[in-house]
Amino acid sequence: MSINTDNKKIQELLTRGVENIYPNFEFLESRLKSGEQLTLYTGYDPTAPTLHIGHGITMLKLRQFQELGHKVIFLIGDYTGMIGDPTDKTSARQKLTRQEVLDNCKLYQKQASTILDFDGDNPVEVYYNSEWLGKLTTLDWLELTSHFTVPRLLERDMFQERLKEDKTVYLHEFLYPVMQAYDSIAMGVDGEVGGNDQTFNMLCGRDLMKQLKNKEKFVLTSKLLVDTSGKKMGKSEGNMIAFTDSPEDMFGKVMSWTDDMITLGFELCTRVPMKEIEKIDKKMKAGENPRDFKLGLAYEVVATFLGEDEAKLGEEHFGRVIQRSEIPTTLDEVRPSLHDIVSVLVSAGFCSSKNDARRQIDGGGVKVNDIVVSSYDLITKSGDVVQKGKRFFARIK
Repeated sequence: MSINTDNKKIQELLTRGVENIYPNFEFLESRLKSGEQLTLYTGYDPTAPTLHIGHGITMLKLRQFQELGHKVIFLIGDYTGMIGDPTDKTSARQKLTRQEVLDNCKLYQKQASTILDFDGDNPVEVYYNSEWLGKLTTLDWLELTSHFTVPRLLERDMFQERLKEDKTVYLHEFLYPVMQAYDSIAMGVDGEVGGNDQTFNMLCGRDLMKQLKNKEKFVLTSKLLVDTSGKKMGKSEGNMIAFTDSPEDMFGKVMSWTDDMITLGFELCTRVPMKEIEKIDKKMKAGENPRDFKLGLAYEVVATFLGEDEAKLGEEHFGRVIQRSEIPTTLDEVRPSLHDIVSVLVSAGFCSSKNDARRQIDGGGVKVNDIVVSSYDLITKSGDVVQKGKRFFARIK
C-alpha cells in the first residue's frame, strides 16, 4: 500500500477537529511526510450495544489516516469494558459481566463500517484487548504497575473531585489507565487517537511506550462536541445520537442542538470542506438565520452516519412533521397495559418515568389526536395518536 504524502491532506488531518497533538504538531507532521506506514488505533469499550456520535468523531479522524495509507486498528475493549473507564465519572461505573460486554459489541464493526473501510487494499483491523490483558499473570501486573506512581494516577480530575467530596475511588478504576496504556505496548503502535477527555489515559500509554520500548508514540486528541457552556450531549437531554437511530430521529436530534454548536458540528461530524464551514460561520456571525445552516448540518450528519438516501428521508420527515406539524404517515404502535396518558407515555418510551410524564403534560408538550393534554387522568383508546413534543408519535393498539 503506497503512502499518500499530499501536504494539503496532511494539514487537514492535523488541524480539522484536533484539540492537541503530543509530543507536538511538528513531530506527527514529519512522520506523515516521511512516507512510512504508521500504525495507530482508537479503543472503544462496549459499555452499550450501540456506538454513538462521539465515537463517530474519532472514526472520521481514523478514516483520514486510512485514506493516506496508514494501518488503522479498531480496538474493542472487551476486557477494559468490564471495568469501565472512570473518565468524567463522579462515582464508580457499574461493572459488566463478560457476556454483557460480548453482547454489546456484536454489531460494532457493522455500525463502524458506515465510516471505516474494513475491506479493500488497506482494511481496518479489529482487535480485542482481552487477547493480551486476559493473559497477564500476577507477576506481569506487578512489573507493569511498577512503571506508574500513585501521585501520577491521582492527577485525574475526577479522582480529585471524588476525594474532595469524600467519595470512594476503587482500585480497579485506579488501574484502568494502566490497562489502556498496555494496549499500546501489546500492539506496538506508533500512535493513538481519542477524544480530548481521554488525554490522561492516552498519555499514560505514551509514557509507558517510552519506558518499555524507547519509542515516541504520538497522541492526537479531538475536540469534543459541546455547547459554549461546555455541556456535552447525553441521554438525559435526549440528543445523544446513536448509530442505530432512525434517519428521522437523527435529523431531529441535530435540529435540537444549540445554534452555537453548528460550526463545530460541521467540523467534527461531517465531511463538508473547511472552507465551506468557514463561510457558514461568517454568514451566521453576520446575522444570517442559523436555522437554515442547521438544516444543512442535520442533512450532512445523517448522510455521514447513515447515507444520502437516509438523509433525504430525515429531511423530508422533518419538513412535513416538524415544520408543517403533520402527523407521520407511518407510526410506531404501543400496546400499554394501562391506558391513562401517564402510563402510555412511559410505555411508549417517550418519558423515563411517570413523574417525567407529568412534567411533560404540565409543560403542554403532550397531545392526543392533536389536542393538548391537560389532565393526568385522560384515558386513551385504541387508534388514538399520542404525541410528545414535535418528534415523537405513537398509535395506541
